[in-house]
Amino acid sequence: MTSHGAPDDDSSFIRVLGRWDVLAVAFGAMIGFGWIVLTGGFLEGAGTFGTVLAFLIGGFIMALVSLTYAELVSAMPTAGGEHNYALRGLGSRAAFVTSWSLVLGYVSVVAFEAVALPQTLLYLAPDMLAGELWTVAGYQVYASWAAVGVVGAVAMTWLNYVGVRPAAVFQSVAVLFLLGVGALLLLGSVVGGEADNLQPLFTGGAAGVIGVLVAVPFLFVGFDVIPQSAEEINLPYRLIGKLLVISVAAATAWYVLVMVTVGSSLPQDVLAASELPTADGMSELWGSQLFGDILVLGGVAGILTSWNSFLLGASRLMYALASSGMLPRWFATVHPRYRTPGNAILFIGGLSLLAPLFGQQMLVWLVDAGGVSIVIAFFLVTVTFLVLRRREPDMERPFRVAGGPVVGALAAVLSLALAVLFLPGMPAALIWPYEWVILGAWWLAGVAMVMRLPSIGPGRHAEEELIAATRRGGASR
Repeated sequence: MTSHGAPDDDSSFIRVLGRWDVLAVAFGAMIGFGWIVLTGGFLEGAGTFGTVLAFLIGGFIMALVSLTYAELVSAMPTAGGEHNYALRGLGSRAAFVTSWSLVLGYVSVVAFEAVALPQTLLYLAPDMLAGELWTVAGYQVYASWAAVGVVGAVAMTWLNYVGVRPAAVFQSVAVLFLLGVGALLLLGSVVGGEADNLQPLFTGGAAGVIGVLVAVPFLFVGFDVIPQSAEEINLPYRLIGKLLVISVAAATAWYVLVMVTVGSSLPQDVLAASELPTADGMSELWGSQLFGDILVLGGVAGILTSWNSFLLGASRLMYALASSGMLPRWFATVHPRYRTPGNAILFIGGLSLLAPLFGQQMLVWLVDAGGVSIVIAFFLVTVTFLVLRRREPDMERPFRVAGGPVVGALAAVLSLALAVLFLPGMPAALIWPYEWVILGAWWLAGVAMVMRLPSIGPGRHAEEELIAATRRGGASR
C-alpha cells in the first residue's frame, strides 16, 4: 500500500477515509432509529433518571469494550477487525464464532433499518398504506409499505457497492443534519420543556433500569465498524484508536440528551402510548407539527447513517471470513473498479430486501436476536485482548490502554453479564419462537461451516500472516 492510498494490486482496498469520515461512520452507526421509537417505553419503564442511569451504565460498559477495540485496531489495522484479532489470539474456531456472531448482529441492523424506514415515513404520510399482502404476527403488511423498504435497500446497497468514498460523503451530510436536529431538540427543551414532565424520576426499580440496559448492545453497536474498515482509513493508527473511543462517548451523550429533552416534553404515559414518541415530544416542545416532522426526517437520517455503516462493516467482515477460507471465496472478491467487496455487499443487501416483507414486528425480533449476538462477539474480543496482552506483551500497540488487564477483565465480565440478560427467565429473554428461530437457524448454518474448519491455533501460519499484514500496513505510515 502506498502512502497516497493507491492500491498495490487489484484485490486491495484504498485508504480514503479521514478523521471526520471515521467519526461520522461510527457515530452514525450508533445513532440509528431506536431513539425515535423506543424512548417513550424507556421513560415509562425506568423513569427519566432511571433511563439516563441505564444509558450511563451501558455507555460505561461500551467504553470499556471500546478501549480494548482501540488497542487492537491500532495493533492490527486490517479489514475484518475482530475476525483477525480472534484468529491471532484464540484460533480459527473462536474467530469464526466471533465473526459469525457479529455478522448476524450487523445484518440484523441492516434489515432493521429496511423495516424502520417505511415505519418512520408512515408518520409523515399516514395514508401511504395500500395493497394488503399478508399478516405476520398480527401485523398487516402492505405492498406500498414494503416497497419503501425494498427501494431503500436497493439504494443503500448501490451506494456502498460503488465505493467507500461516496458512502462516506453521504454519511457526513446525513450526520450533520442529524446533529442539527439534536440541537433543535435541545433548544426546544430549554424553551418549551416542563420539569414536571420528568416525573417520576425512577420507576420499576432495578428491573426498570435493566429493561433499558438490555437494549444498549443494539443501540451502541457501531463503533466496531471502524475496525472493519481499517484498511480504508488514511490516519495514524493511534488516532484511529482514539476516534473509536470518542465515538462511544459522543453516542452516550446523544442518548442521554434525547432522554432528558423528550422526557421534559410530555408526561411519560403519553409518550409511552405514542407511535413515535420523540417526534410527538418535539412537536409539543415547539408547539408545531412542523418540528415533529423535522425530527422524523432526523430519524430518517439516523436510519440511513446506521444502514450505511453496517453495510460497510458487515461486508468487510464477510470479506475477512472468506479470505480466511471460512466462507466461500466468492465473498472475498474486491471489485476491480470500485475497490469494494461487491459480492458481500450484494448478498447483505439482498437479505435486507426480504425484511420489509415480514412487517413491523420484525423490528423487535431483530433487536433481540442481533443484540445477544453482538454481546457474544464483544465478550470474545475482550478475551482476545487479555490473551494477547499476556502472550504477546511486546506486540506493537500504537494505542495502548493504561491498566489493560483490569480494563479487559471488567469489559469481559460486564459483556458476559449483558449476555445473561437474554436467557430464559431474564428481563430480556428472547421471544419464543420467532427470535429463537432466527438465532437457531443462523447458528445451525454456522455450526455446519465451523465443523469443516481446520484448527489454526495461535502461533501457526495464520498468526504469522496477520503479523506480516500489520507490518505492511505500518510501512505506509
